[in-house]
Amino acid sequence: MRALYDRAAALARLHGYRYVETPVFEATELFARSSGATSDVVSKEMYTFEDRRGRSLTLRPEGTAPVMRAYLETMQQHPAPFKTYYLTRMYRYARPQEGRLREHRQFGIEVFGSDGPGADVEVIALGDAFLRDLGLRRIELQVNSIGDETCRPGYRDLLVTYLRDHRERLTDEHRDRFEDNPFRVLDCKDEACRAVAADAPRITDHLCDACREHFEGLQAGLKEEGLSPVVTPTLVRGLDYYTRTAFEFVSADLSAQHATLFGGGRYDGLAEVLGGPHVPGVGFGMGLERVLLALQEEGIAPPEEPPLVVFAVGVGDAGRARARDLVRDLRAAGVPADTSFEDRPLKAQLKMADRVGAIYAAIVGERELETGSVTLRRLADGTQDEVPSDGLLARLASEAAS
Repeated sequence: MRALYDRAAALARLHGYRYVETPVFEATELFARSSGATSDVVSKEMYTFEDRRGRSLTLRPEGTAPVMRAYLETMQQHPAPFKTYYLTRMYRYARPQEGRLREHRQFGIEVFGSDGPGADVEVIALGDAFLRDLGLRRIELQVNSIGDETCRPGYRDLLVTYLRDHRERLTDEHRDRFEDNPFRVLDCKDEACRAVAADAPRITDHLCDACREHFEGLQAGLKEEGLSPVVTPTLVRGLDYYTRTAFEFVSADLSAQHATLFGGGRYDGLAEVLGGPHVPGVGFGMGLERVLLALQEEGIAPPEEPPLVVFAVGVGDAGRARARDLVRDLRAAGVPADTSFEDRPLKAQLKMADRVGAIYAAIVGERELETGSVTLRRLADGTQDEVPSDGLLARLASEAAS
């Protein structure tokens, strides 16, 4: 997991994103206002409690609203557009199962202050690069436009009319509630609802000119990035604050319930919902446990933290003293190094070196002390050679850098 964090942070910084942290809990109103009272997040999945003063607080179920709240409080201090990323824990009240945990870790990207499709393209391309750099290949990018306040109301009326005609085919959950939020039917993973959604009117056929132009620009930009998105009319995402762009990356190896590796979209009205000025935005939230599951299904080894480069092995009192000196010098030069705390036989120290995953064992005994050298043994295959002490740092520093 730490290795995934490091990769995500490096990729985000490469694209000019700045790190942000928000509190583990926020006022419940923040999520109720931004996500929508009828969304699954608010109605089913929030950990909500009262503090000693009777204030309603909620453990963070998603990252966008808290980041926007924090940005609005300090927006005069930041550039526009404001590009930020986070690596943090999220909390959802749901039955734990494979690919869905009550506490999970998330990599998120947000761009505030740009309403053009170029920002959407960069966000999506960054997410694609993260997955493919890990080695994932059996993934599909799905995109849709869900319109805005100009064209979505008319489409909503068409969708409600259609769902009324097919009400009996819906699951119990949606049969009597679809008029409150008909888009939840499109987002439902139940097979009965998916069958109804497949023949529903397509919002892409009812976009206003501005939304259509934005969607065309998005697809053209993704093509320039070498991506081949699949337009998926039923893709709406689960939170009410989305407008225009909605996207998901889907794994071919995971079940339909867990196939979405991550998703996101545009939320141009979120800032106003939170009481701020108009601040367009686009971003994604990626569950890292789900990514690890996809790696497992594709038979790809997950990334690991860099190994310990060298374990210094000292034989005899003078050898142990020299081993400790070596470790101090190596660490000062930026080379990960370690040694035994206690006096142990040579074989026991070599076994320690192997167990901690060191690349090399640097052995210092009576002979090495006399010749001013170190025996450097590669633990993977046992090959070794004698290296002058004054050349050890340079050799191992290059190993650490690679």
